Amino acid sequence: MLHPIDYIVIVVYLLGVVAFGIRSAGKQTTMRDYFMGSKELPWWAICFSIVATETSTLTVIGIPAVAYGGNMTFFQLTFGYLAGRIAVSAFLLPRYMRGEIQTAYAFLGERYGASMQRASSVTFLATRLLADGVRLFATAIPIKIIASGAGLDIGYPTIILGIGVLTAIYTFVGGFKAVVWMDVVQMSLYVFGAILTIVLLAKSMPEGAWGHLLDSGKLTVFYSDFSLKAILTQPYVLVTAVIGGGIFSMASHGTDQLIVQRLLSCRNLGESRKALIGSAFFVMGQFAIFLAVGALLWSYYGGVGFAELGLNRLDEVFPKYIVEQLPIGVAGLVLAGILAAAMSTLSSSLNALASSSMTDILGRVTSTWTDQKALQVSRWMTLGWALVFMFFATLFENVQNPVVELGLSIASFTYGALLGVFLLGILVAASDQKDALIGFISSIIVMVAVIFGVWTTQDGTWLFSFNPSPEEKQALGLVAIAWPWYTTIGTIITLGLGSLLSIRHKK
Repeated sequence: MLHPIDYIVIVVYLLGVVAFGIRSAGKQTTMRDYFMGSKELPWWAICFSIVATETSTLTVIGIPAVAYGGNMTFFQLTFGYLAGRIAVSAFLLPRYMRGEIQTAYAFLGERYGASMQRASSVTFLATRLLADGVRLFATAIPIKIIASGAGLDIGYPTIILGIGVLTAIYTFVGGFKAVVWMDVVQMSLYVFGAILTIVLLAKSMPEGAWGHLLDSGKLTVFYSDFSLKAILTQPYVLVTAVIGGGIFSMASHGTDQLIVQRLLSCRNLGESRKALIGSAFFVMGQFAIFLAVGALLWSYYGGVGFAELGLNRLDEVFPKYIVEQLPIGVAGLVLAGILAAAMSTLSSSLNALASSSMTDILGRVTSTWTDQKALQVSRWMTLGWALVFMFFATLFENVQNPVVELGLSIASFTYGALLGVFLLGILVAASDQKDALIGFISSIIVMVAVIFGVWTTQDGTWLFSFNPSPEEKQALGLVAIAWPWYTTIGTIITLGLGSLLSIRHKK
């Protein structure tokens, strides 16, 4: 159970976040100021903001859960993430930085037309609602454990509402500048909290514990299996992690407005590249830290399952340790770090969703407004998306997968279609809007079927069974295609079909 001092630390942090976010906003007179910070922010702040935005609570509590239940092979994804960001820096960023576009999808509007711009923007909006709804729900997990320890029966919806309201306040008032500077503060806090946890766990390790971790394979980072079944069905095989993770990173950092908004707000192409590639190395460090937390927790609790610890899901292991074992004040600080990770991602999503809505969906209307009216509506658009976010976050209460894998899987439904249509516009000069739209929509439809319906059995037979029951999965030994391949498959479908269709009118 937390000490009153821990509660004070958390409350002071939450109030400080709102105050600092509002204070750091600066003067805003136009929609461009509100959504891009007037392109005045330094590249290193943008770099930290990228890291904080993609980290969220999924990383803070989800990655330790992955290491607790498995090993450290999740880290292999970071090599793909680095390769993907280098590719974005080389091929996509120069095209984004040529003009004055404010969203990634404005590029598609210039290349293909308004219909493609709106279709891609709506897809982004839907993906962010689901993927970041998972992130917001994940934040409620440690808070609920705290409340239970204090004898309070507070449901997930109530917790989600509280976090959402506080985040919406400073995002509503402060806009993009407030979001970025708060990201810098929040990233520093949750990384410090995780490192402090590692130090305390390491000090409590009994004699011979490190050898036991090595012998049990918990510290395994690289895992290679070149059989086709392993490559296609195991997400953390080296080939899958590097290639699939690389293409996933190209989509997430090259076509998702959540990240592209930050890259467009840099002063020039060089600073944008430094922010993007630099973020990959920081993410590597973060993954290593949180995987280490999970491995040390496994040793600390003797390797027992989450049910034996009295928990409902594996993601609750790290919050349990924080609440029960960390010293007074430190527990509150680490929990504030978890809240920081969540609020940084949520505020970034709110600002990006409002930006895309105003520019891509309502662009023709907003272009006739005065600067004051556009700024005012942008703020209310941010508040509207906050309400929708809080509703979507309540939908994931009964899902048992580790939340980090769930969040990444959701994004994979549409990332392939988005990346594919961007590559189609760059690589296939003959393609037109109809080719792009057909390839784009077809990719999303096919990916729904692939993710829910394509399985392999224990003997290596592939079959299609749409959303089979848990009993059917167990009886047949059904295994799905590994989630890092989802984006790759979707990209190939969009790019391949769009290219074939373009042959009809190729000159």
